[in-house]
Amino acid sequence: MKIVDFTITRFQFARDRVIGDSQVHIAFGNYAAVELRTDGGEVGLGFALSLFHPLPALAELTRVFREEAWPGLQGAAPASLIHRLARPRGGNQRRLSQPFDEAINQALWDLAAKQAGLPLWRYLGGTDPRTRVYASGLDFHLSDADFFDFFRQAKAQGFRGFKIKVGHRDVDWDLKRLELLRKATDGTGPVMVDSNEAWSPKEAIQRLDVYRRAGFDILWVEDPCLRDDYDGLREIRLACPWVQVNSGEYLDLRGKRRLLEGRGVDILNVHGHIGDVMKAGWLAAEYGVRVSLGNTMLEIGVHLASALPEVDWLEYSFQNYNHLVEAPYAIADGFITAPDRPGHGLALSAAARREHAVPDVRDPKDLPAPPRSSPIRLASAPT
Repeated sequence: MKIVDFTITRFQFARDRVIGDSQVHIAFGNYAAVELRTDGGEVGLGFALSLFHPLPALAELTRVFREEAWPGLQGAAPASLIHRLARPRGGNQRRLSQPFDEAINQALWDLAAKQAGLPLWRYLGGTDPRTRVYASGLDFHLSDADFFDFFRQAKAQGFRGFKIKVGHRDVDWDLKRLELLRKATDGTGPVMVDSNEAWSPKEAIQRLDVYRRAGFDILWVEDPCLRDDYDGLREIRLACPWVQVNSGEYLDLRGKRRLLEGRGVDILNVHGHIGDVMKAGWLAAEYGVRVSLGNTMLEIGVHLASALPEVDWLEYSFQNYNHLVEAPYAIADGFITAPDRPGHGLALSAAARREHAVPDVRDPKDLPAPPRSSPIRLASAPT
């Protein structure tokens, strides 16, 4: 099996709600599908993402890919690339000009597993395709009414774990959201909170103590202070033994190692390049630290969750991009299940390629109504 061709398909669409946290506000989806084709007719699929700005036009994306990425892919066997160890030094230590790195990684692992005739979770050594999944609202910018409705629907759909955004300057705002969540879910738990680095270590300790004294039982607090404040994260862990510290998603593999060595985390949050996630999961096991899978494109992380026995939870955040693929992963009764199809099991939808592709950059005000591919429906339109 050798890689002989590629196709890039560009997408730009309005989200069905504003997503974000105490630091960011995102109303549009900007994606590119990267398909790598082999001499045997197999296709490996990956997705590039730009969170805050539209991707360049398709012609420019294709030019950059052909000049920067293609020379290292053309004629290569996918399985020979997924474990390749590079030596980044000096000017060689740089990313591609466009965010293709993770898309290429996903497509290569997809092809390698297909060549082996195995679903990716089995190719990675997994034995159980099911993982507990929690409902994540990315909800900081939702109105109270939409917040309540969001989690009410999530609970009705079978979710039994819920993560909300906190970190407002006014602690009463956080407390109100926690109370709304309790009412929306009838107290079904567990509950996780994510402040996205909003606090200093001391502020985090004070805020977590307020939550506890108000009667809210929190399973974990995510990224309570700066990502590389390893001493601060350890301080929070020791001062608040009633809540677990979940962190690491913003760190590279070296940073995750330092976080574990510094005993700054109870649960290591991982996502990104598949090989790096596996290495981080193996390292976490050496320290007896649990692992959670954060947001991954179309929940590809379910394969990694299956392969890492330290994983307890995978995040699902109801992003309206399921229309991009033919058969999204199944979620029911609080679990997500990886498919038995070879590779990661996702294929670009013919309808998405035909009806939703946007080759040229559009002004956001000229985009059509958001595709309705999320199981959550809110009354308020994104602004």
